[in-house]
Amino acid sequence: MRPTRRQFLRTTGSSLALGGSLAFLSQLRPVSAQEAKLDPDRLRVDDGIEPTVRLLEDTPREKLIEDVAHRLKNGLSYRELLAALLLAGVRNVQPRPQVGFKFHAVLVINSAHLASLASPDSDRWLPIFWAIDRFKSAQNETMKTSGWRMGKVDEAKIPAAREARKAFGDAMEAWDEESADAAAAAVARYCGRDEAFELFARYGCRDWRDIGHKAIYVSNAFRTLDCIGWHHAEPVLRSLAYALMKYDGQNPATADHDADRPGRRNRELLKEIKPTWQDGKSSRDATTHLLSTFRSADDADAPKAVVEALNDGVGIESVWDAILSASGELLMRRPGIVSLHSVTSSNALRYAYAAAGDRDTRLLLLLQNAAFLPLFRGAIGNHAQSGKQVDTFEPAEGVVGDGAVDDIFAEVNHDRTAAARIALAYLDQTHAAEELIHAARRLVFLKGNDAHDYKFSSAVLEDYYNVSLDWRNRFLATSLFYLPGSGQPDNALVVGIRAALSA
Repeated sequence: MRPTRRQFLRTTGSSLALGGSLAFLSQLRPVSAQEAKLDPDRLRVDDGIEPTVRLLEDTPREKLIEDVAHRLKNGLSYRELLAALLLAGVRNVQPRPQVGFKFHAVLVINSAHLASLASPDSDRWLPIFWAIDRFKSAQNETMKTSGWRMGKVDEAKIPAAREARKAFGDAMEAWDEESADAAAAAVARYCGRDEAFELFARYGCRDWRDIGHKAIYVSNAFRTLDCIGWHHAEPVLRSLAYALMKYDGQNPATADHDADRPGRRNRELLKEIKPTWQDGKSSRDATTHLLSTFRSADDADAPKAVVEALNDGVGIESVWDAILSASGELLMRRPGIVSLHSVTSSNALRYAYAAAGDRDTRLLLLLQNAAFLPLFRGAIGNHAQSGKQVDTFEPAEGVVGDGAVDDIFAEVNHDRTAAARIALAYLDQTHAAEELIHAARRLVFLKGNDAHDYKFSSAVLEDYYNVSLDWRNRFLATSLFYLPGSGQPDNALVVGIRAALSA
């Protein structure tokens, strides 16, 4: 009896990748879930973090993994390594001229940490090793192209404590880079974490320049600071402020750029939202209606549709279902780097919405996310506008059985639409998303070759739990249009780590 196509793919794909091919990490002690969660109060500046930062900064790339592995074998902790990695990144990788490209070395640190958090104890080192190698590549590129390194803040220009918040807002509104640098240092020194987050979240979402990377950097930076401690905030916030100041052409404070119009409109639109906006009821029909609207509305009409829904009593969770599902639908329609960022920026804005406390900040994040969706839709091209829809594509026919997860990731390398349909059938029939999520993470560890693999997988696998039960299976199935398949070769870093750990 000849094997079916699915059986053939399962046996010829790297199904071992879903199980035991990370065994080489057993040479390092496993990281417990408690250690990976981190306690910021236990990691202070005087704990001696600087030598580890300098290790990352000064060791040549070809020797760094081996040297870090040696330090880990001799007691270097996960906490120290994560903190040192973020500090080395913001000190040595320039977040301009694009908040992306080589700067993904910094943007991806929180994604790598989230991947570690969600992994078995034995696997947790690999995402951090990957992020270390990515940092070293970006540091080398920065040195080659610009020689940039974060300088010392001008102490004479740092505002007094009572003026820190206003000074930062004034500098950001004026797009005054020098003043923003000094004010960001003051915010780190004199404002609490929550107050600082409100400030940066509002400016991180104010424009769509660099396809959402500004908002991504704000959320990822604060999430990592939550792990390693606020006492490390000053260089991080200075880097953030520098990144948020990126623009081309005339100063936006004295110009009317397309990129700034949605933010200006939405700050006015906030005034139209009723005080009862949090009292609405969940509605699948409302989510479906918003999804339909997002397929054709422009960046002015999409936020207006959200305001109408909230004022009509639609629950906020149904609005987020529509936004997150629409971001996944764009990836279905044209898989690629631009549509991927519709997912990762929505993840960052959804996190910021949940983390912010101020009413206007939260609603601005929501409306800006709605405005960004048409901008992403336009960026992927009109020829990609028709076809697949997240609320109507059909699961694979028949009953999925044992080995379905292997089937899904083997099919990815041949037909992503078929893989997504099998995934939807699997999720609907088994209600066992954790097995698929675990397999996806392991394949990213082994096969991922780009920061986007980590950024995307951490975002979509996290937001699976932020989407309501009615929509989460379809949302997760859209991830098969980008996640790596089991038939891809292991990445070069995995090969290098194996060699380093055996040295």
